[in-house]
Amino acid sequence: MKKHIFTAIKLIFFIGLGIFITWLFLHNLQPEDKKKILDSYKDVKWGWIIIVAIIGLLSHYFRTVRWNMLLEAMGYKTSFLNSFMAVMIGYFANMALPRLGEVIRCSILNKYDKIPINKSFGTVVVERALDILVFLILFFFTILFQFHLLKDYAYNRIYIPLSNKFGAISLYHALYILLIICVLIVFFIFILRKRIAHLKIYIKIAEIIKGFWHGLKSIAHVKNSYLFVFHSLMIWACYLSAAYVGFFVMKGTTGLGFNAALASLSFGTISYMVIQGGIGVYPIIISETLSLYSVDKAIGFGFGWLLWSLQSIEIIIGGLISLIILPIKNSKPDAVKE
Repeated sequence: MKKHIFTAIKLIFFIGLGIFITWLFLHNLQPEDKKKILDSYKDVKWGWIIIVAIIGLLSHYFRTVRWNMLLEAMGYKTSFLNSFMAVMIGYFANMALPRLGEVIRCSILNKYDKIPINKSFGTVVVERALDILVFLILFFFTILFQFHLLKDYAYNRIYIPLSNKFGAISLYHALYILLIICVLIVFFIFILRKRIAHLKIYIKIAEIIKGFWHGLKSIAHVKNSYLFVFHSLMIWACYLSAAYVGFFVMKGTTGLGFNAALASLSFGTISYMVIQGGIGVYPIIISETLSLYSVDKAIGFGFGWLLWSLQSIEIIIGGLISLIILPIKNSKPDAVKE
């Protein structure tokens, strides 16, 4: 009972926080900016929205194929439809609570294909490790290719306001102080690691690092590791393509290039790490990101909400359809268990 109550509280908290962040952003907008957001939706091109949705489905396809490769490497087989619908239901569940989707999709394969949950969950750890690695690479290239824009943004929007509030300090001194603080934290954690080894947060971080490392090593057991890496890259290529093609949906973002798409993907992904489902935060981060490319913040906010809504609607529809079809498909006596 306590577990269900805690789950409900977390769900309410994430949704409430997202709504509050959205309200706070809109509250600070001028009436003309709010009008810009509404007007921007009048020029939406539905043909491009359909293409973005198709690209999103392609990313789910590549994720499913990659997952099946991992399962086969462990000696288990499932039909593509079963694993694809499990992935869609998992995404749907993740909109409510973090990591719930991973458990649910593993439970689905356990129910219909008799794959042990602990085994299939191990493949999820591998997926997560590789996704984090690809994201970090993309994030690195985002910083590398657009350092001048990000440096100016950080200086004008972060450093100067903090300097005005807390007193002027050299930017290099601030970076040195931050570096020293990080080094000291790592040093004290290393020195005191035996004393803090029992703390939950220490155990959790250690498990994540260990799972990340073992996950990457386990890729060597996949039958065709090159094909596995290809599907992993294609997942993020679809994400990047969806961000780029998405610019054509609205008049105010048409003409933005690859760099803007890369930045939107990199920083937009962070919003999903900060708030479950990215609700409220994703549009704001996209708005701030696109402002680097001279897009009006109100237009950027409207675009962020449109893209987030499209992704969410696709997951909700896909998840609900999968919930209906999955038991029907597997109730047939001749259901294929490939």
